[in-house]
Amino acid sequence: MNLKFTYIIVLLFCLSCKSQITHKVESNFADKPLFRDPVFDGAADPSIVWNKKQKKWFMFYTNRRAKDSTASGVAWVHGTRIGIAESKDGTHWKYKGTANINYNVKSITHWAPDVLEYNGLYHMYLTIVPGIFEDWYHPRYIIHLTSKDLIDWKFESKLNLASERCIDADVFRLPNGTWRMYYNNENDGKSIYYADSENLYHWTDSGKKVINDRGEGPVVFHWKNKNWMINDAWRGLGVYSSEDFVTWKRQPNNILQIPGTGNDDTVKGGHPDVIVQDGKAYVFYFTHPERTPENEGIDSYETRRSSIQVAELEYVNGEIICNRNKPVNIKLKPIKQ
Repeated sequence: MNLKFTYIIVLLFCLSCKSQITHKVESNFADKPLFRDPVFDGAADPSIVWNKKQKKWFMFYTNRRAKDSTASGVAWVHGTRIGIAESKDGTHWKYKGTANINYNVKSITHWAPDVLEYNGLYHMYLTIVPGIFEDWYHPRYIIHLTSKDLIDWKFESKLNLASERCIDADVFRLPNGTWRMYYNNENDGKSIYYADSENLYHWTDSGKKVINDRGEGPVVFHWKNKNWMINDAWRGLGVYSSEDFVTWKRQPNNILQIPGTGNDDTVKGGHPDVIVQDGKAYVFYFTHPERTPENEGIDSYETRRSSIQVAELEYVNGEIICNRNKPVNIKLKPIKQ
């Protein structure tokens, strides 16, 4: 009788454990960190897009050679191709490989991809650094590529923008149907400029600065009946709103400036992408987990490595806030044909 009673207790305990495990899986809490590149451990600058053919979410990201102990100066942030990770719903990501980009320059560097789909064709606006350099002040420019499968990319054009040092494109479709590209003009104090296009191929630069603050990596989106821009302000992420997509008002408080408590998330956040779905908005960003005040000035694998993270945005009293310490219950849905 005692043996039978013991068996019942063990069975109930196992069923309880199974219920808890099932609940955890079904709740879709995102991994923390969300993703680390297994090759160089330098994933940054994420751009998220739905792959209609493979029915998966793809994350395109800048990769930096954090593990390369032979790279001097800032050469370690040069000389790599764009990496790709994949996920069925945005919760768990795995490494897929690199994008096959048909644009050949000796010792080429790929930075900050922006990827979108329109009428069954994918477009990438990619920052090119024509070389591997040990310091920062060198030419860079943005090119346009297209793809049918998000793997193989065809070169379309090199964009003629405000200077020869333009990076970090973000393309957004305006309410009138035209396309606007926001980008960072490094030759003007790293201000944000814009260019316009009717068809995603031919771009007319405005020559107009819309954000005077020093920053980079802008991302524009519509949420809560407002137009938003979030960028990497180097002290967390700056948040702006606009009614006409030209005049942008900065909210007083940055997000992701105060370090979090999660794994690889105890430092400021950088260079974001935002996905809006079913009324919710998720910010994907990267961190240098061990680049802390205690390690300031130290150049090592530990201070170079970077991780991708995700957090949910909230709209409170007319401003965007973000509690990066909350578990992120995310389940991105497929984008229908």
